[in-house]
Amino acid sequence: MKKPAKKAASAFAEGVRDGVPIALGYFAVAFSLGIAARDAGLTPLQGFIASVLCTASAGEHALFTLIGAGAAGWEVALVTLITNARYFLMSCALSQRISPEMKNGHRWLVGAAVTDEIFGISIARPGPLEPRYHYGAMAVAVPAWALGTALGILMGTILPARIVSALGVALYGMFLAIIIPPARKERSVALCVVFGFLCSWAAGVLPALRELSAGTRTILLTVGLSALAALVFPRKEEQDAR
Repeated sequence: MKKPAKKAASAFAEGVRDGVPIALGYFAVAFSLGIAARDAGLTPLQGFIASVLCTASAGEHALFTLIGAGAAGWEVALVTLITNARYFLMSCALSQRISPEMKNGHRWLVGAAVTDEIFGISIARPGPLEPRYHYGAMAVAVPAWALGTALGILMGTILPARIVSALGVALYGMFLAIIIPPARKERSVALCVVFGFLCSWAAGVLPALRELSAGTRTILLTVGLSALAALVFPRKEEQDAR
């Protein structure tokens, strides 16, 4: 019984360690998001609770914008659902890494915080998904996100906009730290990363695609590129098991 407990504690500690840069980036981004929440009339407590329940920058920005515009509850729910639809794809990817022995309680808790960044570090780990690693990242990232929103409502106008925006660069650095190591090990991953960057840029400038929302473009690119990568670089079962 001691060995599993020690392993679980180690996985949680690793999640906390890898979640720290995510938390720093989240705090900065949420700080600027808090300004939008304040303009919508939310109190710091309301902003804190909203960010605990919805850890999604685009989703929350749409949420606060609609609240400020006096939209109906069903309109807020529908737009938030559509904006955050890409997390369905991430959850599907994580479900392929879940051990059949994992209890439903763990499945629900893991699904409660499937963000871009936490998904990135969780899916990058070899072998079956370790829920306690996911929890460790959540334990530092989610409070930082919620606290950043609350403080943004309180004092968002004190810091210059350039400084608040610059703080968010930490998230981009973290993404590079996630994708560069596997890209250096496997040529197929490196090609997918480069091609993904090019397609993302093209989607932002092509007339037919740039009119779509960022969330919709992300979903289309994710489905299209992942399907293409699966056809061009198929993986055997023993590769996924490692």
